[in-house]
Amino acid sequence: MSTTIQPTVSHTPVMVQEVLHALAVQPGGRYVDCSVGGGGHAEAILEVASPGGLLLGIDADPRALQIAHSRLARFGDAVLLVEGNFRDVQTICRSHGFAPVHGVLFDLGLSSLQLAEEGRGFSFQVEAPLDMRFSPQQTVTAADIANTYTEEALADLLWRYGQEPRSRRIARRIVRERPLETTTQLAKVVEKAVGRGHRRLHPATRIFQALRIAVNQELENLSAALEGSRDLLGYSGRLTAISFHSLEDAIVKNFFRQESRDCICPPDVPACVCDHKASLKVVTRGAIRPTPSEVAANPRSRSARLRVAERL
Repeated sequence: MSTTIQPTVSHTPVMVQEVLHALAVQPGGRYVDCSVGGGGHAEAILEVASPGGLLLGIDADPRALQIAHSRLARFGDAVLLVEGNFRDVQTICRSHGFAPVHGVLFDLGLSSLQLAEEGRGFSFQVEAPLDMRFSPQQTVTAADIANTYTEEALADLLWRYGQEPRSRRIARRIVRERPLETTTQLAKVVEKAVGRGHRRLHPATRIFQALRIAVNQELENLSAALEGSRDLLGYSGRLTAISFHSLEDAIVKNFFRQESRDCICPPDVPACVCDHKASLKVVTRGAIRPTPSEVAANPRSRSARLRVAERL
């Protein structure tokens, strides 16, 4: 990369020591960071994997990759950064001869670096175009969805991806007030629809989450990426994922649960006909949570959930 970008805010990776332990990082190991972001987890992995360790980092956001490139430059040829969507993790790794691997990490959701970039439209705290794309190569923006979906389709999206119980009322108001072009316009429309009251959470929070997930097809891409990354793992390789909301966590949890069973036939089937064989072993019971001291130092970590599985 020819230029570097210095982040205007620092990005603190969550549960770094827990991630290193979950991945069982070892010197000389090969690791994939599927959402490298600012490079915080990648840096910690490379430090422990030295000497001889290698890391391939993927991110759809070219700005994030430039920041990671600067942060990880001291590791030289031990790190390879690739612009792409993690749904294509298997294709990306195999095209670079990066398989099998000892571990794969997903750090899901929106980074503080992306949230702080005012022109990206991820935050309703400042006025910006309703964009929300992780990659400039994507064509659909949040404005496209807000301004073209039918009221019913928009309400369903806000319920499914934002878990917003007042989705129909909000969708009705959005349709009535459109066209909407900026983040602050949308936030005000949501507030008009349901009021602010004394809630700690701004009523637009779930709406922005739903639109961002839809724009970037985050849940569909995660399902595909988990399958692809599993097939990259060598024997006893670790697959780890940090999620920040229940929709992501449910996908990871259910994938681990399904892939740790020999039979996935419905309960009412008298004999197995699926021929499914377990490919993973769940390493920890339940999700690993950040420590109270980490939450106090980095409040963003409070909703983080880390799950770990091992290749059979």
